[in-house]
Amino acid sequence: MLIEILSSGGLLKLLFAVVLVVVTVVIHAAGFSVLLRAIAWSHALDKTGFWPVARWVIGLTSWLMLIHLIEISVWGLFYVWQGCMPDAESAFYFSGSTYTTLGYGDLLLPAPWRMLAPVETLTGILMCGLSTGLFFAVVNRWMNNFMKGRTKP
Repeated sequence: MLIEILSSGGLLKLLFAVVLVVVTVVIHAAGFSVLLRAIAWSHALDKTGFWPVARWVIGLTSWLMLIHLIEISVWGLFYVWQGCMPDAESAFYFSGSTYTTLGYGDLLLPAPWRMLAPVETLTGILMCGLSTGLFFAVVNRWMNNFMKGRTKP
């Protein structure tokens, strides 16, 4: 079965999948790099108080969402380029629902490209997990700062 898939153009599709995953990870790493430099430069992890922390939580959330939207767009643009969807709106909608694991199932990739959907889903899960980990680490630091401030004599 695997040999049949690979011999019928599946190898090229596998190569496309690998390239899309690599591009997604590079975008995520670049976005993280920019974010971490901004956090370090501004001493954001030392912030205390509701509004300073709230501004950073809003900024952090917005930046992480932007990174994910760019990644979703890369997959959507690929689907448009390959003619996998009838139009750009469908391609971006499909990519977004696949990347986020929502997966309504109202749109499907054509049979030759169908294996890209689980690859995009797995990539989305991993990238969202990385973002969640970073978000948790930063918020945890702010919570520690808050608790230290409350326990000082």
